[in-house]
Formats: sequence, structure tokens, C-alpha cells
Amino acid sequence: MSFISIQNVCFSYEEENTAAPKAIDGVSLDIEQGEFVAVIGHNGCGKSTLAKHLNAMLLPDSGKVLVDGDDTSNEEKTFDIREKVGLVLQNPDNQLVASIVEEDVAFGPENLGIEPEEIRRRVDEALKAVGMYEYREHAPYKLSGGQKQRVAIAGILAIRPQCIVLDEPTAMLDPSGREEVISTLLRLNREQGITIVLITHFMDEAVLAGRVVVMDGGKILTQGTPEEVFSQVELLKKHRLDVPQSAELVHRLRGCGLKINEIPLTLESCVAVLEEAMK
Repeated sequence: MSFISIQNVCFSYEEENTAAPKAIDGVSLDIEQGEFVAVIGHNGCGKSTLAKHLNAMLLPDSGKVLVDGDDTSNEEKTFDIREKVGLVLQNPDNQLVASIVEEDVAFGPENLGIEPEEIRRRVDEALKAVGMYEYREHAPYKLSGGQKQRVAIAGILAIRPQCIVLDEPTAMLDPSGREEVISTLLRLNREQGITIVLITHFMDEAVLAGRVVVMDGGKILTQGTPEEVFSQVELLKKHRLDVPQSAELVHRLRGCGLKINEIPLTLESCVAVLEEAMK
């Protein structure tokens, strides 16, 4: 059984005196333990709504979401599900609740009733894992956007989840802050085996995932490895989605008659592909 199983889920936000369109329309998706999955799509495609279903913040109108076998619609399992799946939102200021960094990270474990000595261990480990241990006695408001987001991730880590879902965590950050957050996620996935579900509209972030899921109109348009997804340039453009610049360049060169078999996703691979093609 998959760690997270989304089974034919539909969901609409309530609207007074009118039939609300479906924000999610018959979505089915399995996520395995230890995967790094990126979910992309233009604004309003349903990706953020999907993210909120993964830890029972939202519940399906129909269909099921199972987390480690537990149905999110079962209120008796909500607490267990939120221990297993942590959710990080777009604006870190909305998740930081204390005046000192280490107190903020301790907030979750304290609410779980964990012993003080264990909380101390968890806070230190979580801050070290995101590279923020030296800032443990700082005030969160004095931190940069990237640092705040890493503290928010540490707050989730201190609960010891098996999965972290991040809803556009870098949307409000500058390039340096984005790099801090994404490198942290990659390290947590590779070194600790934490399942990562990253909702993003940055294609250069999506190419780093093991699997990319593309949403449009509340449905899954396509999915696969980054290479499989971003080789479908015409399909993505038809649905108003960008592709990595390297993939766009090679796609245009192909249209001019240059024979290139591989679609590169990074600058380095693009240079290598072009050098080979120009020989």
C-alpha cells in the first residue's frame, strides 16, 4: 500500500446561492514513502487545494485520502495523520508563533505532550537539520525570508513526520532564500528519507524532484519523471505552463531542424547536449 493514496477525490469550495466549480475533480494519485514529488500548474489549477487534503486540513466531498492506511475523513485519526504529514504554507510569518526561534520550533512537540527533555533534543536536531541551530535564540522577525521558512520547516520536523507537504514555500522568497529552502528539502529527503510533496510554480524546482505531477482544471494532466514531463513542451504550453529554459531552447532548435534526442533540464546538461549536437 502507498504511504499516501488519493482515490478519485472531488472537492468544491462552498459558494452561496450558486453551484461551486470543482477545485479538485476526480483526482487519483499514489505517493510512496521516501518519494520527492513536485506538483505544478498555473494559479487556480487545484494544487494548493490538493496539498491541504494530505493532512486533513480539507476533507473530500467524495472519494478518499488515505495516509498510511488511515482515512483523513475519520476524525479519530486526524491527530495521527497530522503527526505523520506536516504542512508548510507559503508565508512563513503565518506559521511562526513565538518570539524566540527555539520556542517556536518547540511549539508542536509541546502540544503533543512530549517530555521537556525529549522536546529539547527534537528542537536541537530539527534546527541542525535545516542549518538554523546557531539562530536558536534569535527573534524570528529579524530573520530573512529563507531563514524564516527553514524555521517553519524545523517546527514541522520536531513533530517527527514521515512526510512534509509544502505549499509554494519559496513563492515569497528571493533567489537566495529559494536556494536555501530547496537545498534543505533535498537533504532531508536524501539523508533522512522524509517524503516531500512540493507544490510549486517554479520549473527549476520541479526538475529536482523524482516525479512531477501536472495539474490543470482540478485534474491531473500528466505525470512522470522530470524528463518525461518536460519533454511534452507543446502539451504544457497548450495549458499555459512554462518549461525549463534549457528545454525551451532545445525544443526551438529542434523546430529549426537541429537533431537533438535528449531534452536537457539544467544549464549544465543543456551545454553538454548542444556541444554534442554541434560536433
